[in-house]
Amino acid sequence: MTKPASSTNRRHFLRQAGSATGGIFLAATTQLQAGGVFRRDREPFQISLAQWTLVRDLRSGKIDNLDFAKVAHDHGILAIEYVNQFFMDKAKDEPYLAEMKKRADDLGVTNVLIMCDNEGNLGDPNKSKRIQAVDNHRKWIDAAKALDCHSIRVNARSAGSWEEQVELAADGLRRLSELGAQHGIDVIVENHGGLSSNADWLAEVMQTVNHPNCGTLPDTGNFRINNDETYDSYEGVRKLMPWAKGVSIKDKVWDANGNQSDLDFTRMMQIVVNAGYNGYCGIEFGGFEGLNSARQSLETARNEIESPKPGRGFRQIIQGMRTRKTS
Repeated sequence: MTKPASSTNRRHFLRQAGSATGGIFLAATTQLQAGGVFRRDREPFQISLAQWTLVRDLRSGKIDNLDFAKVAHDHGILAIEYVNQFFMDKAKDEPYLAEMKKRADDLGVTNVLIMCDNEGNLGDPNKSKRIQAVDNHRKWIDAAKALDCHSIRVNARSAGSWEEQVELAADGLRRLSELGAQHGIDVIVENHGGLSSNADWLAEVMQTVNHPNCGTLPDTGNFRINNDETYDSYEGVRKLMPWAKGVSIKDKVWDANGNQSDLDFTRMMQIVVNAGYNGYCGIEFGGFEGLNSARQSLETARNEIESPKPGRGFRQIIQGMRTRKTS
């Protein structure tokens, strides 16, 4: 869906023009709080493993959720990203969550985030359903806190016109971000189909939410808006990075004409690092058999990219905001 012209564009421009200074500061502050801005003492970016990489093995029971930290550790990956679907009935099970955390801690593995699905639409046009969706996510904020994660990943599904969906999604996300802030947990949105896979729309949602605990999780492979429309993956990631508190890496990308191709790891990771981000980038491809090669592909890219100079991250964030303001 392409954003319509006329009054909608005018409203968007006025909003951006009126909040440019605050937006620049918020985006920079968001990354500072997320620990994503460039530091001399860290690698250009960190590597984590998302459970969705092993979806078939986890669903079949071949790999138990409690053993996920060990699988990552045994493949040289020391940070993990959970998916709520694999322990859906354990969100309030304190002993189970404590065991998850203990197993990760014992191996020196960092719990990064929980990807949350099937809890309702945060941008539902029906206000009561939207508020219910927010409340449904509350338990995952608590679980993330128990596991010592920094965020929960959510979806921004809605219905209606472009502008209606911006307002509805922003309302649900703001409500949830306010809950997350009470526990020190961020709420991050993935481009995950529909308008959320249009980086222009999701960037507008972020500007509308305007909350330091709300950010993005750019997914390199999820820029297919619908069967007939795609968004260029490299450009999409670039536009979403000012709010990024995480990044998901798939080995296939889209162009703006509906064509899919292999990810250029070095090109993509240079975009990520140029935005001033050096947090976790989660592997979401390759399956169990491809874990080592997936990690090696990211390590190779990490060795090939040019590290930004100190302070470059802040300037990149400001430049990104200025670009959106004038486009």
